[in-house]
Amino acid sequence: MKREINVGLIGYGMGSRVFHAPIIDSIPELKLYKVCVTTPENVKQLKEKFQYVQVVSTVDEILDDPNIELIVVATPNTVHYELAKRALEKGKNVVVEKPFTVTAEEADKLIALAESTKKLLTVHHNRRWDSDFKTVEKLVKSNLLGDIVDFDANYDRYRAELKNNWREKNVAGSGILYDLGSHLIDQVQILFGLPQEVFAHLEVQRSGAETTDYFKVILKYPNLKATLKSGMLVREPGPRFAIYGTKGSFIKYALDVQEEALKNGLLPRDVEGWGKEPEALWGKINTEANGLHIVGKVESESGDYREFYRNVYESILDKNKLIVKPQQARNTIRIIELAEQSHSQKRWVPFS
Repeated sequence: MKREINVGLIGYGMGSRVFHAPIIDSIPELKLYKVCVTTPENVKQLKEKFQYVQVVSTVDEILDDPNIELIVVATPNTVHYELAKRALEKGKNVVVEKPFTVTAEEADKLIALAESTKKLLTVHHNRRWDSDFKTVEKLVKSNLLGDIVDFDANYDRYRAELKNNWREKNVAGSGILYDLGSHLIDQVQILFGLPQEVFAHLEVQRSGAETTDYFKVILKYPNLKATLKSGMLVREPGPRFAIYGTKGSFIKYALDVQEEALKNGLLPRDVEGWGKEPEALWGKINTEANGLHIVGKVESESGDYREFYRNVYESILDKNKLIVKPQQARNTIRIIELAEQSHSQKRWVPFS
């Protein structure tokens, strides 16, 4: 039998309900052991879905529990650093919900602490296991489009009404650039590495909004421009990905299907063909290969958020290398800082 690892989950908001608890519960070697939650409605939802889980009301009840080996910090961004620091100091392995921290300086301190305590530290960049991104990653690496010269990625929503939560308040680490932008920046890093320069335009588009709800960030590479865009007033979304290379192009619409399935209460272990997109959502390609002109659809890779937590488990046991490295997540925060600087100064800013 494989060794079981007990998990303590701090926070049970939307992120935990949709992306953490159901996925952890779907990994046989991980046991969702304790959850820190105080809101009565969230306590009720947790107990209805995961009857075996111990519900606690204080963070210390998780940090001080010797039975817990892995702690997941899924709280508002402003306390990611404090809670991850306390967990590492207690000798726990730590997963932090994205974005990693509010500043790159905080991220650097956590990375140094994890190295000194010899504990695993990673960030929940689960969108690396989106169906569309896995397909794009395979296409780029295959060189089927030739040298990529222009890369566009969009992560749009339509939410005209404001929500009364911390993500939409004027506090550190709030707004759509930290929320959705961190996913797009992480994905571009995986494909192309770190940029030479950053340019950004940020806006507050909705009446009464307190923080950024639209961004356009351009990352400049030697022979490539990557444009990342997101807004909250996009009722008819454009392409999720549009990639242009010296040999051809690839266009992909629609978001990965896993989020909607999880929001509907489905669990990966109960769904045959989890994360598989219907043919109607496959991307379109127009390119050439070996003298042949190819026009058609590219079957999407299957997405699977379980792979993030499988890798965390195997990395704790030293059976695999950690995929989402904390330095990568730190660089994402640094790019966000540079994007804010670029917007403020209205100029290109070198990556540093």
